[in-house]
Amino acid sequence: MAYLNNAGWENTADADSADLIIVNSCGFIESAKQESINAVLEWRKRYPKKKILLAGCLAQRYAKELSEELKEADGFMGVDDSAKIAEKTREIFKKESGDNSAQGNTNDAERAERLCIGERPLLSLPGSAYVKISEGCDNNCSYCAIPLIRGGLVSRSISDIVDECRVLLARGIKELCIIGQDIGAFGMDSEKEAATLPKLLNAILKLDGRFWVRLLYIHPDHFPLQILDIIERDSRVLPYFDIPFQHASAKILAAMNRCGTAEKYLSLISTIRIKLPNAVIRSTFLLGFPGETEEDFTALLDFQKKASLDWLGCFTYSREEGTAAFKMKERVPAKIAQERKQKIEDCQMLITEKNMDRFTGQNLHVLIEEQFISESEKNEENLWLGRLYCQAPEIDGAAVIISGKDENNLQLGTLVPCKVTARRGFDLEVLV
Repeated sequence: MAYLNNAGWENTADADSADLIIVNSCGFIESAKQESINAVLEWRKRYPKKKILLAGCLAQRYAKELSEELKEADGFMGVDDSAKIAEKTREIFKKESGDNSAQGNTNDAERAERLCIGERPLLSLPGSAYVKISEGCDNNCSYCAIPLIRGGLVSRSISDIVDECRVLLARGIKELCIIGQDIGAFGMDSEKEAATLPKLLNAILKLDGRFWVRLLYIHPDHFPLQILDIIERDSRVLPYFDIPFQHASAKILAAMNRCGTAEKYLSLISTIRIKLPNAVIRSTFLLGFPGETEEDFTALLDFQKKASLDWLGCFTYSREEGTAAFKMKERVPAKIAQERKQKIEDCQMLITEKNMDRFTGQNLHVLIEEQFISESEKNEENLWLGRLYCQAPEIDGAAVIISGKDENNLQLGTLVPCKVTARRGFDLEVLV
């Protein structure tokens, strides 16, 4: 979006007035691939004459096949170089017009790069921004297509990341969400021996101000324990951990090309909670991996009970060509995989609700994100929503805000002291 803005384009929320529709795709699992293709087909049906660009992982992974078969799209662009987006749009419009009338302005490369670092449009809710610190992954889990799409690990420099964080904070951002395919491996592509995530955190924490740093996606097999000391020392780094354990059966973990065991993972969870009693842990489980038996599934259920994870996401195995698991035998029928997924989710509902109860009565800070105004016959009521440190953007529950003072003092994108008064399902009710 920043590169297109720099080339003279203007973003619009109204598709009717758009000249170009960009579908940003996913190519990770079958359901996501189908969703991306369906999006192109739906937009084409609604707007037969508009230009449609399919971008992202699906376009990267199946560039040749899609260009031959998906005629509903006018162009395709992968993930290798986002700076080429303006050039790609020029090509799309030149095919029809024969000139460069739609190419916009061409500014210097330094200006464009600065836009992408500091002035990029933010699609997140007010107050938070994602900061990608690396691209690609070297873990080579046997089921995962990410290395096929995005390649091996490439880490950004600490100075570049800190510069981006500094600019975002100057723009009023209160929550820096640190992301990558595996942020625990940050820096291992250059330093080989150990990850440098602790160094990065210390550098970010030299920035002035009151803000949150949220760490997302840390592979459990090389979790950098040094970050626990940093979080204990500086409360700006949230004690929230997204650790994708995926399974607990030793046999299945080995087949997934993961080095951990249920015992090691439970030990990691215990270490985190002893060091940081207020820690919140999210994870993901993969059900129906080739060779998964009832015994393996029972081991996962046992792990789930012992781990008592605060948040959990589940997905069933998707057989992806090019991955090591693609040719594995003993495939689990989709119906059984789905039944196991449902059972895990049913168990997790009770665990999460119980774990969220512990926040009732606590004095915390809430990041205010949304305001809804409902007009009834009697009066106009405002509903404010936000998030506490225990709730990551878009995937966890929300904080339902009850204002005990003048609502005019509440502002979107700000951190406000609050008291948790009750739990509503997965959400928490807070008084400000």
